[in-house]
Amino acid sequence: MPEPLVSIVVVPRERFSHTRRALEALYANTPLRFQLIYVDGGSPAPVKRYLEIQARERRFRLLRTEHYLSPNQARNIGLNEANSKYVVFIDNDAEVAPGWLDALVRCAEETNASVVGPLYCIGQQLHEIVHMAGGEMRVEEAQGQRRLHEKHRLCNERVRDVRPKLRREPCDLIEFHCVLVRSQMLRELGGLDEGLLCSREHMDLCLAVHKAGGTVWFEPDAVVTYVPGPPFAQTDIPFYLLRWSDAWMESTIRHFCEKWNFDVTNVGTVSRWLRPHRQIALRQTRERLCRIAGSFIGNELVDAWEWVIARRALRKGRNLRSQTARTHLQTLPT
Repeated sequence: MPEPLVSIVVVPRERFSHTRRALEALYANTPLRFQLIYVDGGSPAPVKRYLEIQARERRFRLLRTEHYLSPNQARNIGLNEANSKYVVFIDNDAEVAPGWLDALVRCAEETNASVVGPLYCIGQQLHEIVHMAGGEMRVEEAQGQRRLHEKHRLCNERVRDVRPKLRREPCDLIEFHCVLVRSQMLRELGGLDEGLLCSREHMDLCLAVHKAGGTVWFEPDAVVTYVPGPPFAQTDIPFYLLRWSDAWMESTIRHFCEKWNFDVTNVGTVSRWLRPHRQIALRQTRERLCRIAGSFIGNELVDAWEWVIARRALRKGRNLRSQTARTHLQTLPT
């Protein structure tokens, strides 16, 4: 039997507790034959056991490290195992709608696209609120400085209201919640940049593809929903705090700006939202402790707890530059 046209690489985004729902949705809504490569970067024991059982039953490739992985590091690990014409990267907290993969492949085949992104939705109510319907990206130069600006088209609109406006078309930008990439193009680019630990990976890929003469397309008939927390399991919190840590973000922004010759003085502006976003995972614990111990003591306890957990998570993710360290194939290939 010939190899599937598509390899799907699932990677951790920011938590592990949505693993089961996302994986079940992927199999339920994907009739097109595919090769699944699941990259598990240090998930907690219950998720690890679930994935091992599923890998045996469904016969997909499970690659695990005992330490946390940055998203691009996980994607490159999966890419190294893929041997198909196209590779689809999808986060472990994204749920797909019926027909999503067929639509992405059809777009790539009919347009010769290098990269295809779906209609991205967001929220617990699946496929209802637009996160991005293709993105815009432009470089502005003023007084010797270069800055990059992006825009999510139709962000926060209801799908039913904007559906008549949507059409397949070229765009500047997609996101890594889910994206189809032509494997040859990606390998010609040297894979994904692991210096980008937690942000700007999608911009980097699209800039590189445009620079190489490739094309990026938006395909509205493919629909994928990013499902953010809450809720969070307690075992999600260490990775979440690492994923959105100041250390990872500052390193990422500086690397990105230096690579593409953008103004690096706005690093603080770019990461201004970071602490409030990071605190989402701690909100329930903070509220509970404040009720019990009072606001001052409760906040102090949570801040101290966050610091301890973040330090431990940074140590657990210390092998970020070693792409294959302690990685092993857990199951037979499909």
